[in-house]
Amino acid sequence: MDNYVLVAIPLFVLMARFLNDSGVTEKMFYVMRLLLANLKGGLALTVVIVSVLLAATTGIVGASIAVMGMIALVPMLKYGYNKELSTGVIMASGCLGILIPPSIMLILMASYSPVSVGALFAGALVPGLLLGTMYALYVLIICFIKPAYGPPVPPAERAETSTGQLLIMLAKYVVPPMGLILGVLGALFTGVATATEASAIGVFIAFLLFLIFGDRKISTCYRTLIDAGKTTTMVMLVLVGATAFTGVFSRGGGMTVISDLVLAMPGGTTGALILMLFLVFLLGMFLDWTGIVLLSFPIMLPIVQQMGIDVLWFVVMVAVILQTSFLTPPFGYALFYLKGVAPPGIEIVDLYKAVLPFVALIVLACLLMAFFPWLITGLPAMLVGY
Repeated sequence: MDNYVLVAIPLFVLMARFLNDSGVTEKMFYVMRLLLANLKGGLALTVVIVSVLLAATTGIVGASIAVMGMIALVPMLKYGYNKELSTGVIMASGCLGILIPPSIMLILMASYSPVSVGALFAGALVPGLLLGTMYALYVLIICFIKPAYGPPVPPAERAETSTGQLLIMLAKYVVPPMGLILGVLGALFTGVATATEASAIGVFIAFLLFLIFGDRKISTCYRTLIDAGKTTTMVMLVLVGATAFTGVFSRGGGMTVISDLVLAMPGGTTGALILMLFLVFLLGMFLDWTGIVLLSFPIMLPIVQQMGIDVLWFVVMVAVILQTSFLTPPFGYALFYLKGVAPPGIEIVDLYKAVLPFVALIVLACLLMAFFPWLITGLPAMLVGY
């Protein structure tokens, strides 16, 4: 299989690992925590903002949730935050890594669709930021209605840092990751670089941040390279297996059977579309996003094209729905990622309850994008001429 877009995957994985091992995430959280300390729900809001920044720089859900769980959950519980709000916002915000570009999932989707990586990145940016905004608004509203759910940080702790010190820390720890985001996405959206070239730019900037903020040990760098290699190998092995399966399935006539079945659904195009998106949601309860994309796209995308549906819109809708694959039981990976680093007293049942409001918000976002398709297609039309 010749697909040079896939070369970007190991590079983006390496970029994510360098940034994760630089330690800048903890510093970003500390700065944003001080900045929003006066607000009710300020710590939870900090989790959302830092997770959005992590999503645009690392894109690895497990790492984002584990890191935020370790640095944010204990302080939130210490200050009396509601247990379900604290855990729910960490899990939901951490899942934005597969949606907000540069995303490994979007690169894989582009390799199976006629849509370019640049168009997919542009199409997913607004939905990703929309979800982040909805999570932030939910935190602010719930903490306004029920102040005990997210009390502000005590004044004594807020007074320890002056405004000047805070501005210096913002420039030191928040601006560099923002530079990484702008460097990668800017190069891609302006046409200066392809996805593969943009990923190489990202690796270079992330390595510089690792040298500046990390421990600069050879052993740490070696571990980073090994971890990136393991993640890339996992993705590529699944890709090979799924490609073999779809090849056999297609040769056996399975594609034609599924296509005829979907097109015969009552309700015409709308009914078929709802069925396919609902199947993606159901599959998300049992499979991870990699398996779902590799198994469903070769079957669904020809049907989508045959029905005259905008492929970019459909692919991004699937990407948004796949947020739930990390959150919905029985195999919601985000729940297990957080449970692995959560302090005693956090039970898996608590995590099941915690994700429900955020799954509802994802469904609401999907409805908004169904009624207002320009939320997906508007930015690609402006930036990449889609």
